[in-house]
Amino acid sequence: MQLVLASSSPRRVSLMQDLGFEFTQVKPDIDESVVPGELPVDYVGRLAEEKALMGLSLAGVQEPLVVAADTIVVIDGNILGKPTSKDHGMQMLRTLSGREHEVLTGLCVTGGGETETEVVSSRVRFRDLSPGEIEQYWDSGEPSDKAGAYGIQGLGSIFIESIAGSYTNVVGLPLSHLHLMLRRHGVNCLAGNKAGVGAGDEKVSEEVKDSRYG
Repeated sequence: MQLVLASSSPRRVSLMQDLGFEFTQVKPDIDESVVPGELPVDYVGRLAEEKALMGLSLAGVQEPLVVAADTIVVIDGNILGKPTSKDHGMQMLRTLSGREHEVLTGLCVTGGGETETEVVSSRVRFRDLSPGEIEQYWDSGEPSDKAGAYGIQGLGSIFIESIAGSYTNVVGLPLSHLHLMLRRHGVNCLAGNKAGVGAGDEKVSEEVKDSRYG
């Protein structure tokens, strides 16, 4: 198997590199419109799976194992995607100010005729933000391409009062969950080779079958 990341996100690329993986990156282009009546958890899971399946067709390698993800911010039942303008982004930040919101990441791994999709949730609380802080943060350029108009791994971290759940989920790729999913496909992040692919053993595979996520 050859590992493929179906994502245009530099943050996801960085997280995969932190695990020591050698992988190919492809950039799927899908329709991200919300289906009427679709719940946020269903929406983000569907997008991750669609990205992964498109990644299979774009991979251009033999026996690809594709990883794809999609991350959204949800507050009051509403999905906050990437801002479309300065006014839109600043309104998002005003909505998040002083409140708790949910970050959902749909995570999909597909290859060898098997597709597995999971949705991971974290809860993040912002402190109260002043109008000046919101203006300055937008002008930094960081929020413009991020769901919810903030990046927890950058300047946006100064607004975070607390997190419940996976930090890397908020960044955009929940690594603990990804590791368990990859192990079920024969990839072991702890195996000691750079690619990790094919480095697992039969004992590891059997152990994971009995896990909570199996």
